[in-house]
Amino acid sequence: MDTATKREPGELFGPRFALFADVLAVGLATAAASLPLISAPAAMSTACAVLDRRVRQDAPTTAGGYLRALRRRLRTGDLLAGAGLLVGGVLLLFNALAAGAGLPGAVVFRPALLAVAGLLAVVYLRACARPESATNWRAALRSAAYASVRGPRASAVLLLAVATAAVCAWAYPPLLFLVPGPLAIAARATEHHL
Repeated sequence: MDTATKREPGELFGPRFALFADVLAVGLATAAASLPLISAPAAMSTACAVLDRRVRQDAPTTAGGYLRALRRRLRTGDLLAGAGLLVGGVLLLFNALAAGAGLPGAVVFRPALLAVAGLLAVVYLRACARPESATNWRAALRSAAYASVRGPRASAVLLLAVATAAVCAWAYPPLLFLVPGPLAIAARATEHHL
């Protein structure tokens, strides 16, 4: 039996449950670090790196370790990426409100806006999962956009993860604080396996 699925004597849950617990803990820490909104790209990028290290090296994951990694990598480029994300989110929200207020052609505009938001979320998550995001957000976004077009299967899987997270957070709003962890591990998985 593989060591990744083997339980120690007296252990209630196997190593896979420990990974699930780490994903949720990192998700909670990422949500807390993203509360200023401008720090969201750095927080999600750090979550991707920490969870990747957890899976590849079986390194233990703690909230303190996550916060130390975030503090080491937080720099001006991350804050500029956060400001760009914030401006883009405000523009999408403004357009959604305009469509809801009776904008002519709203029947066509709403689905197009939803599709654009989904595609931007996929590119954003793929950029966060890229190693370049630790040093150069522009290069990370460029390579993520290219990979999103070149690997439609991985992009579709990540879009389904985003949609699932959105539905879960909509159905039960406190889950909003846990979804960054599963989204981070989904982003890393699509970068490595599809």
